[in-house]
Amino acid sequence: MLVLGIESTAHTFGVGVVSDEPRILADARYSYTPKVGGIHPREAADSFISNAPRVLSEALKSAGISMESVDAVAVALGPGLGPCLRVGATVARALAAYYGKPLVPVNHAVAHIEVGKVLTGARDPLVVYISGGNTVIAALYGGRYRVFGETLDIALGNFMDTLARELGIAPPYVVEGVHALDRCAEGGKYIEMPYVVKGQDTSYSGLLTAALRAYRDGAKLEDVCFSAREVAYSSLVEVAERGLSQLGKEEVLLVGGVAASRYLVEKFEAMARHRGVKLYVTPPKYAVDNGVMIAWTGLLLYKHGVTVEPEKAYIKQRWRLDSVDIYW
Repeated sequence: MLVLGIESTAHTFGVGVVSDEPRILADARYSYTPKVGGIHPREAADSFISNAPRVLSEALKSAGISMESVDAVAVALGPGLGPCLRVGATVARALAAYYGKPLVPVNHAVAHIEVGKVLTGARDPLVVYISGGNTVIAALYGGRYRVFGETLDIALGNFMDTLARELGIAPPYVVEGVHALDRCAEGGKYIEMPYVVKGQDTSYSGLLTAALRAYRDGAKLEDVCFSAREVAYSSLVEVAERGLSQLGKEEVLLVGGVAASRYLVEKFEAMARHRGVKLYVTPPKYAVDNGVMIAWTGLLLYKHGVTVEPEKAYIKQRWRLDSVDIYW
């Protein structure tokens, strides 16, 4: 079985092709980088429109197949940025309708988890999903991924990007796999920062305000970066460990773009050793947004009969992880 997947929830337009061995046959991507500030949804969508045909052609060529060979088309319909989601949905609807292929609706968050599981071998983990738009502690229970903790305001990735941008050390946000905040923190010393954990939830907006205030009041740049990073990462590890204690899981799986931070991974490694559990980390190449994760999750859904008519494939900007039925 061959499934083509389309990702366009934020800054990346990706097309992946997978088979059910499982095997990755193609992974083509285009990433939008804003000239200033954060992601501009309309600009990102316009750039997707310009690059989508090339990315699709590249994926099919890399896989050595034609659209006629594809068994189903999968697309991320949410959560994400509306203008960006519409581009991927439009391309997927057109392909499915023109070639007469089944269309499979995929939740972006579920896709991050499923690609992490298949690539690492994790079977029943506590999931720590950390990206630009999401910070969630979840686990599969009763046919759905249940949320046992999440951010109360901004996501960890958003916090890191915003702080780096406001401190003048980004963009670019990531260079050679290292985030600007992690790079800036090298050599820094700890200064007092607010550490906020509310039950099993985290909060980063107050930390962002405090870090920027400290810098404007004369604190050294590297000290601000180091302190903000340590507090942000440590609070996440705390709520994850609390989730482990509550659920009795023996595995932890890190997914999402922020999982590529080796400094964060080191903290989770220490926690895993302390608790005697296994830590799995999604490979950096597939921790970030990509079409492969949409294709793989689409394949799982298609095998269980989940499809949608092209004219009913509506985007869902706030499609929560815990509202999706998991059949496998």
